Amino acid sequence: MAKTSSKTKEIADKSDKLARAPSATPDSGVPRQEDRRVMALDLAPGTLSPAMQAYFGKCQEKLGFVPNVLLAYAFDNAKLEAFAAFYNDLMLAPSGLSKLEREMIAVAVSSVNRCYYCLTAHGAAVRALSDDPVLGELMAMNFRAARLSPRERAMLDFAVKLTTQPWDVEEEDRARLRRAGFNDRDIWDIASVAAFYNMTNRLASATDMRPNSVYHGQAR
Repeated sequence: MAKTSSKTKEIADKSDKLARAPSATPDSGVPRQEDRRVMALDLAPGTLSPAMQAYFGKCQEKLGFVPNVLLAYAFDNAKLEAFAAFYNDLMLAPSGLSKLEREMIAVAVSSVNRCYYCLTAHGAAVRALSDDPVLGELMAMNFRAARLSPRERAMLDFAVKLTTQPWDVEEEDRARLRRAGFNDRDIWDIASVAAFYNMTNRLASATDMRPNSVYHGQAR
C-alpha cells in the first residue's frame, strides 16, 4: 500500500478541517445550522487514500470547501471513491448532454423527491451554469413553469416519469426523446443521471444530509 506524503496529508487535513468548521452568518456571527453537522449518522471518518486526499484538496482549492456529500462518504474510502468516480463520469465526462442539462435533470428529480441537499447544491449549479437565477428557482419549484426548449421539456418529462412511474416508461417515451433530437446514447445518459439522483436523494433524506450553507448564496 502506497504511503501518503506528508504534504498531501497536510492539504487533506486542512481541507477537511475547513470544510467541517462552522461558517458564520454575515450579520450575526452565529454558525449556520447547515454547517454544524454533515448528517444525522455518527460515522467516524475513515482513512482516505492518497487519491481521495488529493481530491479533497482539489475541492478546497477550486470551490473553497469540500462538499458535505463527500464528507458523508468519507467514513469508507471504497464507497467514497466509487461515488466520486460515478458522479464525475455522469456529470462531468463528455456526453451528448450539456453540463447544464445534466444539472437540470438533477434538480427536476430532486424536486419530485423533495431532497433538501440536492435541491440546494444542484440548484446552485443550475443558476451558475445558466447565468439565470430564475431558471434555478423554476427547476426547484416547477420546471413546467419555465420557458424551456422542446428538447429540455422532453428530457425533464422523461426524467420525472422515470422517477415517479418507472414501470410506465415505454417505447413512446423513448421515441419522444428521439424526436426532440436525442440519440440512443443520450437517452442512456438521461436515464443514468435521473437514476443516480433518485439514489442520492434517498440516501440524503435517510441520513438528513445537510448541504454546505455556501450553496444558498451562490449565483444569485
